[in-house]
Amino acid sequence: MIMSNTIETLSPPELWKHFAALNAIPRASKKEDRVIQFILDFGEQLKLETYKDEVGNVIIKKPATPGMENKQTVCLQSHLDMVHQKNADTDFDFATQGINMFIEDDWVKANGTTLGADNGIGVASIMTLLASTDIPHPALEALFTIDEETGMTGALGLQGGLLEADILLNLDTEDDDELTIGCAGGIDVTIGGNYKTEKVNPISIGFRITVKGLTGGHSGMDIYKGRGNANKLIARILLSAADKFEPRIKTIDGGGLRNAIPREAFAEVAIHTGESEDFTALISQEAELIKKEYQSTDPNLSISIETIVTPETVLETAFQYNLLRTIAACPNGIYRMSPAINGLVQTSNNLARVLVKDGEISILCLTRSSVDSEKMDLAKTICYNFELAGAKPSFGGSYPGWAPKPEAPIVKLMSDLYKELFNAEAHVNAVHAGLEGGILGTNYPKMQMVSFGPNIRGAHSPDEKVQISSVQKYWPYLLETLKRIPERN
Repeated sequence: MIMSNTIETLSPPELWKHFAALNAIPRASKKEDRVIQFILDFGEQLKLETYKDEVGNVIIKKPATPGMENKQTVCLQSHLDMVHQKNADTDFDFATQGINMFIEDDWVKANGTTLGADNGIGVASIMTLLASTDIPHPALEALFTIDEETGMTGALGLQGGLLEADILLNLDTEDDDELTIGCAGGIDVTIGGNYKTEKVNPISIGFRITVKGLTGGHSGMDIYKGRGNANKLIARILLSAADKFEPRIKTIDGGGLRNAIPREAFAEVAIHTGESEDFTALISQEAELIKKEYQSTDPNLSISIETIVTPETVLETAFQYNLLRTIAACPNGIYRMSPAINGLVQTSNNLARVLVKDGEISILCLTRSSVDSEKMDLAKTICYNFELAGAKPSFGGSYPGWAPKPEAPIVKLMSDLYKELFNAEAHVNAVHAGLEGGILGTNYPKMQMVSFGPNIRGAHSPDEKVQISSVQKYWPYLLETLKRIPERN
């Protein structure tokens, strides 16, 4: 294991140097002020045309190198924000601390937190090109967008006419053999509401049920893998217990960000003292059944129960009954596979966050689809489900998908180049995730677009890592692509 002060010595050194500098700056979605200023300062220090648009995106323009002036202009695009996730037992403050990185075998990782390779490697790549003096390239427009992870408001707010590029290369794909030319759109479904409480039976004992150790992952890219959802599992456990006992719920707290499959969930309950032994035995039995079901996808799953101070108040009986059933009935995971593209998830939902506490409920979902009408149908179905329980659902953050154009010249150029360099076929595909291409294409419909990047695993989770050898494969591929950009018509 090699610690972070040697990250900058990896090859290509300039790229890793910029990645390390970027990772020293907190850059949570919607809290990007420091990283925006960092990129503005970077462009201005290079004496390049640099400016910030009205929503906070940063654009830096660099002229073509000698002999490349007649080539088509290329926009290089990556997002500045990263997902801030840490393990429950990790002591780390994202607001003040830089990412603590280390090298293990062929991977760069972080200590108990997300790494920020998504999309920090892309940002660092662009910074390296902007700062270079010996890399041939056509005229470049660097577009650093904000808030990609929690609403894509940067891409949504980018006005037409700011960019002149003919081609956009998005550096936000996580498999180095893929050329992504399409993606799903998405919409946030938010369920809110209030509830009444009642006093606990005085002859009661308190318990805390914990679901943790799930694999989690990206709620789009990883949704097809069938990994456990902590919110669904905690509801299942509580409903199983309710079949034989009368557990009374104090709180439920599960999941986090909309775009992360929830890895942890907790529930505090009260049970009649005389039933406590049988109750804990049932929870243990249910835990073993669930762990067997998920042993392939979530080998580290842990379900435990421990005594706590007995709650004084709990959810009203009727509300508890309805709440657990609506969580259990909420669509989660794959809704429909694409009938046109083999192996592609067309529509899905992630039940990302459940918080029931202090008289209020907050439930967050992210619904995705490459078919806008089906996206809205599923989102409405989720709303109908919770409306039956008396909750108040709402929509927000809707963004379009990116329709594939496999016939685009840049797709052929990069496909042929991949075969030439690596003696293999690139996997030209569309993905079940929100990429900014679909949004950017609404204001720049003539722009050809491709997304690619090095191997990143575990994005949006503390297991996130980027493969060093893959970065070393991706980097010359990017440079050669820029060299071969066609001339203007």
